[in-house]
Amino acid sequence: MQDELSQFEKNNVWTLVERPSSHPVIGTKWVFRNKLNDKGEIIRNKARLVAKGYAQEEGIDFDETFAPVARLESIRMFLAFACFNNFKLFQMDVKSAFLNGFIDQEVFVEQPPGFENKNLPNYVFKLSKALYGLKQAPRAWYERLSGFLTENGFKRGVVDTTLFTKTDSNGLLIVQIYVDDIIFGATNESLCKDFSHLNARRV
Repeated sequence: MQDELSQFEKNNVWTLVERPSSHPVIGTKWVFRNKLNDKGEIIRNKARLVAKGYAQEEGIDFDETFAPVARLESIRMFLAFACFNNFKLFQMDVKSAFLNGFIDQEVFVEQPPGFENKNLPNYVFKLSKALYGLKQAPRAWYERLSGFLTENGFKRGVVDTTLFTKTDSNGLLIVQIYVDDIIFGATNESLCKDFSHLNARRV
């Protein structure tokens, strides 16, 4: 739980403020799960703080919620293309991905259960970035990541907007986004190394 809150501080997700009198405040809750290895053994306990997004009000806490989802056909074609051209594919998981997405609306959430500020117990957090459970969280994350890719020379797919490509003198690099997972490969493996280093620095 403390590791999760440390990610919030690292990403500047929120600011503790006085409870607003004319704006709804969304509740928060902890969600726990065990991460298993291929033998079914527990290797890690995970805790995630999520917002009770079902309490959000359209036009107040959120506007647009749609976020593109990778099409299965695109993933199959990507795998077939990689096999045909005999290049490696890599997978990258973005830790606490949704905490990287900026939000435009004013959203206030309750302090995390069990971690309330003893001196300011009635204060709430004003969000500057998305929180898991918010209706706009997937879209906010997609816009941040897609903007980052296009700024770095990638072209977004027309049919599948979660597929990105980049071509230069060294070859072709293909990136497929599936929520917080990124699959990528290139005709020249050095492009994959450059891409992984680029994301490690920024996202």
